[in-house]
Amino acid sequence: MYTTAFLDIPPLLYAGGTVRLPGSKSISNRVLLLAGLSEGTTVVHDLLASDDTRVMLDALRDLGCDIQQNGDTVHITGLAGKLSVLHAKLFLGNAGTAMRPLTAALALMSATQGGVFELSGVPRMHERPIGDLVEALRPLGCHIECTANEGYPPLRLSGGQLKLSEPIKVRGDVSSQFLTALLLALPLVSQAHDLTIEVVGELISKPYIEITLNLLARFGIQVERQGWASFTIPQGSHYQSPGEIHVEADASSASYFIAAGAIAGMAQPVRIEGVGADSIQGDIRFVEAAQAMGALVSSGPNWLEVRRGQWPLKAVEMDCNHIPDAAMTLAVMALYAQGTTKLNNIASWRVKETDRIAAMACELRKLGATVVEGQDFIEITPPEVGHWQHASIHTYDDHRMAMCFSLAAFNPLSQTATPNQPISVRIDDPRCVGKTFPDYFESLFQVSQTNANLIPVITVDGPSASGKGTLASALATRLGYQFLDSGSLYRITGLLACEKGIDLDDAPALEALARQVGTTIALRFDHEHVWVGGRDVSDDLRLEASGQAASRISSFPGVRQALVDLQKAFRGLPGLVADGRDMGTVIFPDAALKVFLTATVAERAERRYNQLISKGFSANLEEICADLEARDTRDRTRAVSPLVAAADARKLDNSALTIEQSVETVLGWWVDGWPHVIVRS
Repeated sequence: MYTTAFLDIPPLLYAGGTVRLPGSKSISNRVLLLAGLSEGTTVVHDLLASDDTRVMLDALRDLGCDIQQNGDTVHITGLAGKLSVLHAKLFLGNAGTAMRPLTAALALMSATQGGVFELSGVPRMHERPIGDLVEALRPLGCHIECTANEGYPPLRLSGGQLKLSEPIKVRGDVSSQFLTALLLALPLVSQAHDLTIEVVGELISKPYIEITLNLLARFGIQVERQGWASFTIPQGSHYQSPGEIHVEADASSASYFIAAGAIAGMAQPVRIEGVGADSIQGDIRFVEAAQAMGALVSSGPNWLEVRRGQWPLKAVEMDCNHIPDAAMTLAVMALYAQGTTKLNNIASWRVKETDRIAAMACELRKLGATVVEGQDFIEITPPEVGHWQHASIHTYDDHRMAMCFSLAAFNPLSQTATPNQPISVRIDDPRCVGKTFPDYFESLFQVSQTNANLIPVITVDGPSASGKGTLASALATRLGYQFLDSGSLYRITGLLACEKGIDLDDAPALEALARQVGTTIALRFDHEHVWVGGRDVSDDLRLEASGQAASRISSFPGVRQALVDLQKAFRGLPGLVADGRDMGTVIFPDAALKVFLTATVAERAERRYNQLISKGFSANLEEICADLEARDTRDRTRAVSPLVAAADARKLDNSALTIEQSVETVLGWWVDGWPHVIVRS
């Protein structure tokens, strides 16, 4: 999962390959709550790992459920409808799928069994209305206090005296989660007689109610319904664990890859595994919307394949009440359509993680689109020819904003794009995708391709022990980019040569060995750790003997040539930070930002000495200093790629800087140069 403050996505040109989707958030949190309320132990398979499911699991633990988790499989022993904890403070983040149903369930259980429960979340959750659910519960005798602003969390639930003789009324035109919350909670208090819910107004997001009814049936509750107007919980209903249940992959998350296939699936389709056309989720009907815009879609049990059909895409006018979350993806697909796309009946966007109509309009305009917004609709006209604009997309702590706008990186394919002038897209706070799809960007890059010259590279060159590896690794982490410690390739080759007894003057044998590194000999970088053939060799590579061997073998042209192609192959999406001695001069001369790191010999020797001592190795400061001076001379005067700063490199003397200060300095250069330092026409 990306942990960066922002993510720069280079222009993307193709899409194809296979992606396996995580479990549905809507199904995951419903299943968790149902398992927590049921009698017996439920084994939940393929559970989504996300912020929303984490807060639900935490809440169920706090309420007394026994939970054992192993990866995406969770064993939950439920409460059988009986409170074992009578006082709890539950923090539910920004998870509406946790806040709404837990409010209903705990309000009813508190009223019948006693207990006081406080429910809160992040600031945005405290701006999301819950008044219609509260107003449905209070007439039943539930004591519910909105402790800050009436009609909004945080809430305090404190007992009451239930009156269940009359039908329970709830508005259906604000959020279907209010009705879902009541449907999930009322079986807990249905012992005396049938309980009927009457929906006031038109029910929106009906497919999400279908999910709720489907899952209730799996847990033993057969709801009787009269269309979408009323729902009856039969007398004596009680939750019973189904034993095992599998969580279907998220159909809303599928929409981004369906869109990628429709936009860029040319040479091969984008295959989506984990959800198929027979899904119980309403958002699977996004497939129909994508087909209406021109996508070619085939499907089977638990899979979809999507490729480009009509191009440019066809602008549509569509009622999106049945696919409220997935419809956001249509708004970004509209950038690639011919004409104006209008999405209607989306008033529920206003009360989601953010006001999604306003947010979508603002961010689409940044890219150059013409947008008209209304209370329950949005119209999008693509940028005119030559009017696409670089954009830093604000995500509003909304996972779907981040995922939708990543598709704008395919902008070179737009019929209104200017040839040879691709647009840079920056996604602010990509971490917000953790709410439903923590590995979204990794999955996107897995099925996306572009030309190597469009993938941004930052090079960090400098003499031995200048700290370039530490700086480069930290930069890669902060930017969410790939990392290449080129010097370690030579150290690895030198280490393996010594272990295999190869003479360090035997150029042919060393060249043959170098060609095996990264091919027949598996190689993996994990920040400051290096794995070779499944073995962590990080400490071995820091030994002076490894450094000396690397310096010696790097003078052989054959060894260098064998490793050059391997180094260039590290240039992958979304970008690369590479450190070494000739990254900016020879390997990546077109790098977006080149840094030449320096420090005094005395300072470098002190760092190396302290590093070795901290690892338990014996060391002599004077010997290290002399060795560094000799190595500097050897690196500066070698015939092939001598150590020298590139003409356009930014020089940084870090003799008196901490690593954090060095990182912030280089990140400042990167941010100040955006977007032109990244995308060059």
